[in-house]
Amino acid sequence: MVEAVLIDLFSLPPNLQNNIQGLLCNTLETIEKCFSIPAPFVYVMCRQRQGSERNGEEESFLPALSDFQSLKKRLEVVRSLTTAAALYTIKQRLDEKDLSIIKVILPTLRKDLMKVYVDHLFTAVYQFEFEDLQVASDGENLQIAEPWSEGQALPTQDVALIRSEIQMYLESLPSLKGELTILRSSLIPDDIFLHGFTTRMGGISYIPTLSSCNLFSSSKRRDPQVVVKENLRRLANAAGFNLETFHRVKIDHANAVCVMGKTEPDSYDGIVTNQKGVTIAAPGADCIPVLFADPVRKACGAAHSGWKGTLLGVSMATVNAMVSAYGCNVKDILVVLGPSVGPCCYKLPHESAKEFHRIDPTCVRQFDSASPYIDIRRATRILLESGGILPENIQDDSVTDQNQNITFCTACHPDRFFSHFRDGSNFGTQIGFISIKD
Repeated sequence: MVEAVLIDLFSLPPNLQNNIQGLLCNTLETIEKCFSIPAPFVYVMCRQRQGSERNGEEESFLPALSDFQSLKKRLEVVRSLTTAAALYTIKQRLDEKDLSIIKVILPTLRKDLMKVYVDHLFTAVYQFEFEDLQVASDGENLQIAEPWSEGQALPTQDVALIRSEIQMYLESLPSLKGELTILRSSLIPDDIFLHGFTTRMGGISYIPTLSSCNLFSSSKRRDPQVVVKENLRRLANAAGFNLETFHRVKIDHANAVCVMGKTEPDSYDGIVTNQKGVTIAAPGADCIPVLFADPVRKACGAAHSGWKGTLLGVSMATVNAMVSAYGCNVKDILVVLGPSVGPCCYKLPHESAKEFHRIDPTCVRQFDSASPYIDIRRATRILLESGGILPENIQDDSVTDQNQNITFCTACHPDRFFSHFRDGSNFGTQIGFISIKD
């Protein structure tokens, strides 16, 4: 069932520009006849001319809209200077109403272009169908054609222009929820390493659970890759690393580790490097982003440690990769556990809790309950110490940084961090990142 209709009048052929009201009336008439109650939300996308008064231009549509009472409160005209700006504005309207099934009615010549915009600005959460806006030679009769099937791909240069237009528009958007903030640990020497943990502030993601510096895109979430890329660009500028040499783990919730320069696994939760200027990162949204630094051998690592990865020993697997690949001494490696869900909030079924209880009983609270509280950070520390990491070389919530405590509970601080546990399936993600300075 179609939830919204987008009428694309942004780039009409010259012979139809003077009949835009007629086109709109005929299209709305067709929508009223074809759709049952309740009517879908309708968005009309039009070009805004440079220097034009927005209100004055919208008034020109009023005669065309006044006759459609069933649509009146569900219809909006969106005028922008570019297709990217107009479509992104409409995406915001769709997200506000949690709409996902959209019919696009547009001129035949716009279909291939629009498909590229949609592929970049939306994710698989949304379902689109396209219909042709066809006009007879006399410019009066409008017909809706059969649903469009994808044709040939656009020329590469046209796709590049669309990407550039989208990027320029996203770069122009103001940051939300305050300035971009990076948390750093005093344990990692800043004369050798560049590192930090992000918070949720300072990006452009606008959906409440993703706002604002979401740094992960998924087919199951509403933030497209281009928005995440813009958030990451702003982070790179603020932190001072090169986005062209940025590498993030490919999460599998297991214990595989990628050694930079060797064959990259299909998925891995740990990554290590000794290459200067290469930034490696691990995400977290309750799971722990763990950073590793060896100031002696000048090597570093990053790992994503959720409850499964913790039990599988992903942190020690990352340490072992640094030892075998770069000749690191375990006693020289510094480990910092970033913001993650704390034992105050995180529960697991009793069967899973047993595994943490075997590591150490102090990793579980209310063990006899059906869903005990789990301390994945304490479990990680205990496993690291068992593997030879010195206690004083681990920073987590049991050894507080004197300058800044970076191991906040993500679920307890909705103003600062994303949390899958707290926010549900459409959650945002922060990261921990590290690189060796040139």
